This record gives sequence, structure tokens and C-alpha cells, in this order.
Amino acid sequence: MLVVGELINASRKAVAAAIEAQDEKKIKQLAIDQVAAGADFIDVNAGVFVGREADYLQWLVQTVQEGVDAPCCIDSPDPAAIEKALAVHKGVALLNSISLEKERFEALLSLVAGTDLKVVSLCMSDEGIPETSEERVRIADRLINGLVKNNVAIDNIYVDPLVQPISTSSSFGAEFLDAVEKIMTGFPGVHTICGLSNISFGLPLRGHLNRNFAVMAIARGLDSLILDPLDKRMMANIIAAETLAGKDRYCMNYLKAFRANKLEI
Repeated sequence: MLVVGELINASRKAVAAAIEAQDEKKIKQLAIDQVAAGADFIDVNAGVFVGREADYLQWLVQTVQEGVDAPCCIDSPDPAAIEKALAVHKGVALLNSISLEKERFEALLSLVAGTDLKVVSLCMSDEGIPETSEERVRIADRLINGLVKNNVAIDNIYVDPLVQPISTSSSFGAEFLDAVEKIMTGFPGVHTICGLSNISFGLPLRGHLNRNFAVMAIARGLDSLILDPLDKRMMANIIAAETLAGKDRYCMNYLKAFRANKLEI
């Protein structure tokens, strides 16, 4: 499981304040804590700062990578902001995100074509967010083929089928899960990823729903997640789910987590 730590996001008031104050200590500590908890990539987002996003995004990348030896997930729809952040990034970044929306696809494609960059690919087109698994798979097909034809390695493509709130339609959970399974079986080598907390929007005890949904998605093939790695129950559930899904050879990760006291929450 590839884990992207989601906490350095300017939509969180405390993080926005730290970014605006250029509080390196706070940002670095958030990165350190997430990596220690199991994050492979650190998401950086400065989207609330209109007109200053590019500068702040570059500062976040530099600050995070001064604090931890980990790559960043550069989270912005603005190609100029992403390009500025990439200029200082060390190692292979994950770009979040491209979609089948014509303008967005063409703008982001110029950054990833022929590179080793990894890219989150949203199952969204100019027609909006699809509701059925079939619609998601059709968009994924066009996205994957468009990227591969432009020399993006299949292993660097992370398809996000897009989670929608179960509170607005009882079919949204099942449709997402079906899409994950169809994409993972229909496009060998590609990855699937999501920020799954949207599934519980508007409902009580959201963490309970999120954790169970993560387990269900892993059972269907999901191999990457954007989440809060400081949620110890979530991380323990992921380890257990991967073991039960046959993705943990000889249960080594499970046993390692047990010895590190990461399972008894």
C-alpha cells in the first residue's frame, strides 16, 4: 500500500496559518510525524492562497524535504504552480492531479509526458463526475491510453475513480468499489488511489465508515490511499486488510507491525 499523508493542506486553518507565517518548524513536524506513521509521500497543498499558491507550494516542498527524506505529492490544478514546485523537488514526485477535462489534461500532460513523474489521474471529464462504475472505467481507459501514448509509464499512473458521499446515494460506495476492481483487472500495471473520506460526508462517526470502506476497497484491489496516517486505527486496518487480501507475503508486514505495537489500538 502506498500511503500519501494528507495533513499539509492549506484548507486546514492551522496549516494555512503556518504557511502564511512561514513556520518551518510546524510544517516540518507535520511531515516528520506522517512519515513516522507510515506515509510514503507527503501531500503539499497551498490552494487557498490565490495569487501566491506557486510561491507557497515551492516553499512547502523545500521545507518538507528539509525535514524528511520522502517525496512530495504536489497537489494543485495549476500547471505553473506545479512546475515551480518541481523545480526544487528532490526525487520522483507524485502530481495530483490530471483529469480528462480537456484544458486540464493538455496543461498537465506537458509536465508529465516522457518523464518519470507519477500522476494521479481523476476519473472526471468535461461532462462532470461519473456516477457508475462503467462510466468511470470508460474515462480511465481514455486517461490511461492518453498518458501511455505520451510516454508515461503505466506503473506511474494512479487512477482515482473518485469517491462520492454515500449519504447522497446508496449506490456510490458499490459503484466506486466495482470501478476499482474493473480498473485493476482491466489495466495490468496501473494503480488505483483515492481520498476516501468523502464517502462519509454528512454522517456521524465518519472515521468508522472511512476505515471500513478502506478495508473493502483494498479487498477489491485498491493499492494507494490519500489519508491521515496519524489515524492509528486506519493504519492498523490497512495492514490487516492487505494481509487478508494476500498482498503481504508470509504475513511479514503484519508481523512487523505487531512487533512494533501498531495493531493493538
